Amino acid sequence: MKSLDKKLKTIAAGKYRPKDFILADAKDPDYAFGVKGTGAHDYLDQSGKHRSIPEFRQTIRDIVRQKQMDVMLGAVCNMEVLIAEGLFDKSGVTPAIRANDTTDIWHPRAGNFAKEPSRPWRTANLSYVSKFCDLGLYSVTFNNILERDLDSVTQYRAFREDAVKHKFRHFLEIFNPNAPQNLSAEAMPFFVNDMIMRVLAGMAKVERPLFLKMPFNGRKAMEELASHDPGLVIGILGGSSGTTRDCFELLAQGEKAGARVALFGRKINLAESPLDLVALFRPVIESEVTPEQAVKHYHAMLSKKGLRPKRSLADDLRITEPVLEGYKK
Repeated sequence: MKSLDKKLKTIAAGKYRPKDFILADAKDPDYAFGVKGTGAHDYLDQSGKHRSIPEFRQTIRDIVRQKQMDVMLGAVCNMEVLIAEGLFDKSGVTPAIRANDTTDIWHPRAGNFAKEPSRPWRTANLSYVSKFCDLGLYSVTFNNILERDLDSVTQYRAFREDAVKHKFRHFLEIFNPNAPQNLSAEAMPFFVNDMIMRVLAGMAKVERPLFLKMPFNGRKAMEELASHDPGLVIGILGGSSGTTRDCFELLAQGEKAGARVALFGRKINLAESPLDLVALFRPVIESEVTPEQAVKHYHAMLSKKGLRPKRSLADDLRITEPVLEGYKK
């Protein structure tokens, strides 16, 4: 049994402990950024030449073999190759693919798509994908616009019917509104919470997502959702790269507020030393080190390896994301 399935079973039984926290690496930037999604060869200069697909696949192999992650999410084209070569055969890591790619994540150079209210789109074909992978991410973005949001839930229902037919499991990603209508910043986290519960309310067990992936919109909003339905497994997404302190604080604060999953992409992919960063995730979650101590450990490792940090230690110790700064309020 894969570690994901074991942990979900433990969480469902009400026996969760921090060691059961689920970690996922989101190696699916292809859908958003195209060529630039893989990250530059020089982590200090993202404007330079970017890693090729074969080089990017090697970063996926490295993370899987580190045995810290429970889920590896990737593009269909990459995961098909890596699954076929046997990367996951004797691994506790569960492979997953991005099952849809809504327009709000389309970020090609000179593109303008993401400024428009999100529209659903599904490139992946489960008739083919389900032959080598049985787990995927499905994403929705609500903007408080009736026609757009109705289309999103209509397409999600069609996906669930397709998924059940192909015995394909999924987890549900809910982004914050990308082009909201008549929605204040203060109301937005609770609009998102309500839309999540509204959508889940009509689902039978066989079609429900295994867990959620959503932004950490602050302690109050996360605790509200987690306490409202203790059976709901909530995951937080990493978002922009931010400081290393932001990364570790998000893990610690999210877990304390009720999150049981973290899915990080750019925070890992754009780090100076991704494997060293990931190695500190579980110590932070299990309170073996504080987020501040973890940043210092990380910089010490960079120094030991002769890697130049993107920020000074003082700058990297700063919390820059407002939802994290206000955690204790």
